[in-house]
Amino acid sequence: MVEGDISEQEVDAIVNAANSHLILGAGVAGVIREKGGPTIQQQCDEIGRIEVGAAAITDAGELPAKHVIHAAGMAPGGVADEQSVRKSLRASLEIAARENLTTIAIPAIGTGVGGLSLQRCAEVSLEEARAYTGDGTSLEEIRFVLYGEPAFRLFEMVNDAAKVAAQMERLAKMRERD
Repeated sequence: MVEGDISEQEVDAIVNAANSHLILGAGVAGVIREKGGPTIQQQCDEIGRIEVGAAAITDAGELPAKHVIHAAGMAPGGVADEQSVRKSLRASLEIAARENLTTIAIPAIGTGVGGLSLQRCAEVSLEEARAYTGDGTSLEEIRFVLYGEPAFRLFEMVNDAAKVAAQMERLAKMRERD
């Protein structure tokens, strides 16, 4: 986890918190559109609409990343929910693996105009990342890039809580054996 601007990440792919029409509007998508140039939106237009919960890949234009994976966490003007964020994040990780990418940077999908609480986003996102890393993937690094210290600290807190829960589970199993 890092605090920063996802559009500045030098990785194989960054994930865009997208809508299902792949229109690069505001928030993360707006920054990607501004800094990446018109090529990204042109490629999104060629792809067209995708299902909520799906993902699509384009080149990264003028960004330092090689690709942008567009995770459709909601319909245009709609809201994101736990299931749509979970599915679109999983679809993004699957695309990265299919393309043999090794590094990916992911924002807090669905928390801006999508309206999903940052804490629930952190819980769902970290659960999906942990589950996916056990699937034998080409991904060597899944980096969550959080804009602003409050978002970073919340993801950090959720991650720490998961580590403590796992440790407590291991201790309980050890006690059962004794």
